[in-house]
Amino acid sequence: MTLSTRHLLSIRDLGPEDVTLILDTAEQMDAVSQRAVKKVPALRGRTIVNLFFEASTRTRASFELAGKRLSADMINFASATSSTSKGETLLDTARNLEAMQPDMLVVRHRSPGAAHYLSTRIGCRVVNAGDGAHQHPTQALLDAFTMRRHHGRLEGLRVAIVGDVAHSRVVRSNLDLLTMMGAEVTVCAPATLIPRDFENYGVQVTNDIDQALDGAEVVMALRVQFERQASSFFPTTREYFQYFGLTPKRLERTAEDAIVMHPGPMNRGVEISSDVADGPRSVILEQVSHGVATRMAVLFGGAAVEAAAEAEADE
Repeated sequence: MTLSTRHLLSIRDLGPEDVTLILDTAEQMDAVSQRAVKKVPALRGRTIVNLFFEASTRTRASFELAGKRLSADMINFASATSSTSKGETLLDTARNLEAMQPDMLVVRHRSPGAAHYLSTRIGCRVVNAGDGAHQHPTQALLDAFTMRRHHGRLEGLRVAIVGDVAHSRVVRSNLDLLTMMGAEVTVCAPATLIPRDFENYGVQVTNDIDQALDGAEVVMALRVQFERQASSFFPTTREYFQYFGLTPKRLERTAEDAIVMHPGPMNRGVEISSDVADGPRSVILEQVSHGVATRMAVLFGGAAVEAAAEAEADE
């Protein structure tokens, strides 16, 4: 497996062939996770550093599990326990870690562009695990894996994304991937939570959730990100749920085989009801499981790029 890009900073770093290759490889990696011994020697001798400056449960844990299942040595750094709490800059932290000669740096940061900034200043491979409201490429890949697993395709798939799109890095990465792969996407949110540039993605934009859900094969709820909102974008959470929350009644408008997704963490009773989150159409926990397989594929693909470059240099 060899990707066309060294770093994974954005879905836009990938082409359709790269996406297909990652998803196909993730199928094999998922089979590893189902075995009694959940380990292969693919990255034995490689060192991967998780450098997280934002709170995370699913992403950080799945990257750690992904690396360990590939037999890589994993090191976890959190901002609260690193020297950044003493005033060290992001670049100095990364350079000090690089001096220990890791092979990959997995970075999550609150500032958009942080992963790209590091990729131009350090020598090891950088994987973006989320940067502000900019990109979250591995989340989009695991979402696509889940969609393809249930519907067998991405091309022509009718996808509705509902929620706080203004502050979501997940939606930007998903729009890049889904439009690249030929899906038909509708984005729905209050007018105050829809950026003007979203129409440039080539998707349908609406404030009417019933219109968005009509015939949808995939429904993705996005968390209302109160921590990124400097002001109120809607009167109350109760009113938001009344007009934009996913409920069993609203799901009646979707396709019979529609699935419900959420990147987590969930605000139950705000963007999604518990009846839907825990209901028969929900694949939310499957997304978490598929995150490990997909990130295994990403880490494995990155190592293949490095190996190919090393072989070329030796020649």
